Amino acid sequence: MNAPDMKPRSIVASRMARIKQSPSNAANQRATELKAQGQDIISLAIGEPDFTTPDNVKQSVVAAMARNQTRYTAVDGTPELKQAIRGKFKRENGLDYAPEQITVGTGGKQVIFNALMATLDPGDEVIVPAPHWVSYTDMTLLAEGIPVVVPCPESHGFKLQPADLERAITPKTKWFTLNSPCNPSGAAYSHDDLQKLTAVLLRHPHVWVMADDMYEHMLYDGHRFATPAQVEPRLYDRTLTINGVSKAYAMTGWRIGYGGGPVELIRAMRKLQSQSTSNPSSISQAAAVEALNGPQDFIPQRAAIFKQRRDVAVAMLNAAPGLKCHQPEGAFYVFPNCAGVIGKKTPEGKEIRSDQDFTIYLLDSVGVAVVQGDAYGMSPYFRVSYATSMEQLKEGMARIQRACAALT
Repeated sequence: MNAPDMKPRSIVASRMARIKQSPSNAANQRATELKAQGQDIISLAIGEPDFTTPDNVKQSVVAAMARNQTRYTAVDGTPELKQAIRGKFKRENGLDYAPEQITVGTGGKQVIFNALMATLDPGDEVIVPAPHWVSYTDMTLLAEGIPVVVPCPESHGFKLQPADLERAITPKTKWFTLNSPCNPSGAAYSHDDLQKLTAVLLRHPHVWVMADDMYEHMLYDGHRFATPAQVEPRLYDRTLTINGVSKAYAMTGWRIGYGGGPVELIRAMRKLQSQSTSNPSSISQAAAVEALNGPQDFIPQRAAIFKQRRDVAVAMLNAAPGLKCHQPEGAFYVFPNCAGVIGKKTPEGKEIRSDQDFTIYLLDSVGVAVVQGDAYGMSPYFRVSYATSMEQLKEGMARIQRACAALT
């Protein structure tokens, strides 16, 4: 008797079809590959400070290794790191958390992933203001939730309006995500902005708040940072406040992010992490302790340098034919509008039909890697990271100007 004629099944789970590779990582990977081939590439695609990790932090790791702090730790953070995080939240944000309300993950990305996976049931909705960080929507889909993307147009400074938040909330809403300052737009919500949004949230007690404060210390022009649970204490019991050491301390590769929130939520996130990665790197945790407890004076100094780069990027992009660049309040990105180049043709006769076409053209024609706005939920825009040297930034902007001028 012959065996039934069965085709082999794919090893890849069907859930993987819901998501895509991070577009910013993909763009930077492509730029790296082209550089390795000997091409002259300037990558403005990745959100990574070009500054080095502070010396006191690096030295603290040597001391930690000498003390043999190289073993497993508690699943979601050492007592020493949780204490440092508690001090940071209290000192800078006026938020008081007990140790059992703190979680530490392998980067802020894991903290967000843990929160969504631990709380979303199939069909639960997550409100995501756009333009948005690339991973909010895909993480939601992977957790069987439904991302509800709410456009925040440039005319409103890329910031969510209270009426739009009100309209987006349904009985199925589980989370509202807020990233301020925002990746990719650089939009920063003031205390008054947040008061208006939190007033809406108070009317909907079933909605939880995910405050992604990763770019807290990159604010310019006198803007002051605020976070939802600080602005409206009545939201404290349903807010997860997330931060990390990657951006402010130039510790991207150390992979330490953290969050503070209600005990029930943190306990569920810890359970999930215990069955996935377990604890973050022990020596990275030691480094984070020193970062949070050590000198902080270099942070505003670096922010001042970022502001200088922002000003150059905005000015040079606005001088490029067909581009229009809004001046952001924070982070280290600009999000230029490229509507003026859509429909034009390259010197080779190829029509630019989308922001993705434009970013491909920039990479192919002048060797500048950026990320298309479609990846962040808004077109026709593209994201430029100015977390690079002034020399590289000016050269990259000049190349973009030449590429735009060559379109007809």
